[in-house]
Amino acid sequence: MESIIARSSLGINLGSPKWRRPIRIGRPRSTVASVSSSALPKSEHDVVVVGAGIIGLSIARQLLLTSHLSVAVVDSGVPCSGATGAGQGYIWMAHLTPGSSTWELSMRSKQLWQELAESIEGKGLDPLQELGWKKTGSLLIGRTSEDLAMLEERAKLLSQAGVTAEYLPSTSLLSKEPALDVGMEAGAAFLPDDCQLDAFQTVAFIRKGNEHYASDGRYTEFYNNPAISILRSENGMVEAIQTSHNILYCKKSLVIAAGAWSGSLMQSLVKEDVLPRVPVKPRKGHLLVLENFNEIHLNHGLMEVGYIGHQVTNLLPTEDDSKKNMTSISMTATVDMNGNLLLGSSRQFTGFNREIDYSITKRIWDRAGEFFPTLRAMSPKLNQIRIGHRPYMPDGKPVIGPVPGMPKVLLASGHEGSGLCMALGTAEMVSDMILGNTEKVDSAPFSIQGRSS
Repeated sequence: MESIIARSSLGINLGSPKWRRPIRIGRPRSTVASVSSSALPKSEHDVVVVGAGIIGLSIARQLLLTSHLSVAVVDSGVPCSGATGAGQGYIWMAHLTPGSSTWELSMRSKQLWQELAESIEGKGLDPLQELGWKKTGSLLIGRTSEDLAMLEERAKLLSQAGVTAEYLPSTSLLSKEPALDVGMEAGAAFLPDDCQLDAFQTVAFIRKGNEHYASDGRYTEFYNNPAISILRSENGMVEAIQTSHNILYCKKSLVIAAGAWSGSLMQSLVKEDVLPRVPVKPRKGHLLVLENFNEIHLNHGLMEVGYIGHQVTNLLPTEDDSKKNMTSISMTATVDMNGNLLLGSSRQFTGFNREIDYSITKRIWDRAGEFFPTLRAMSPKLNQIRIGHRPYMPDGKPVIGPVPGMPKVLLASGHEGSGLCMALGTAEMVSDMILGNTEKVDSAPFSIQGRSS
């Protein structure tokens, strides 16, 4: 769940490696001391969650709010240092398809986000300040006749599914976003109720709420504390997880929500071949951040049609594909709560490579320039480049549910670029599984069964 934020001087050439020394915020390379497990501090919790991204922290929050269980969150790094902190923060439905396996979970999760924003407002607080919450609406943009036919049909399908959506021809699109230059053959699906939030603000808000339960012993955090192994009883029951500094006993459940690391972490924790292989793979992304950028004014969040196809690939990358990077670039543009312009996005299979790829950042800039003439006429003035690893599943669905052969262990990962969007729905689903509650959304499509490699 690692991300890197690299800062640069203004006016940097995206094709050049002449950067100032990057500031890296993320998963440290930890050295585990050879300490006997008997010498490690021990603590007991009802549920232990491995992973302090938006999924893991939201699961902890849901359990704390809806039960009397105690929860511990453990991570090898710090909160929001993975894909969560490297993204754009959109809670959009425009690129999702009604009737697809992730549709109901996404709809439920978006509803829960809206209810959270409304509850914050009901307490006299500002959701913008607490979450970075903005109801910007979104535009899914196409530039070919095939794109426009698809967008017109998509707007109809979304409307039939209960989502406010309309198709905009070129003239209407340009009246909503005058900064665009996409020609008269363009159009868009417009969803006025789509929203966005700020991941760092939101994680801080969730952590603050979770920490209210620390005083009565129901919530504990263990950071910079990588998980090493799972401890089991003689009859195979999971009893605890050992980290570099602690042994955390889990009386009821152990939840693995470690993003792109979840699959490999599961194998390393168990250290024996009793688990199905979970094909959660890292999919690297770059995001360009232009701080206080006033040359372009955006009224909505923007995404090009190509993002839909790039988000899901039906096959896992082969070794040869990884060497070729299997890179895709599609334009996304948003403005965050601080007025920064965020430009994406890229997708690469390069393992857990953490380096900035300057050829990719240049391609993102050039791709954005195809939509915004202002960018074509200027040199980029970047303050940050965010790098994160999306947890990718080849069938495009997250994996949520019990792990076969591992009593008490649940997995919640593989959300790819939709972790923020699906976080609250996923948290509710996992909490209902642990507590034995009736499911609000059918979890069957997300079962690990039949999806291992």
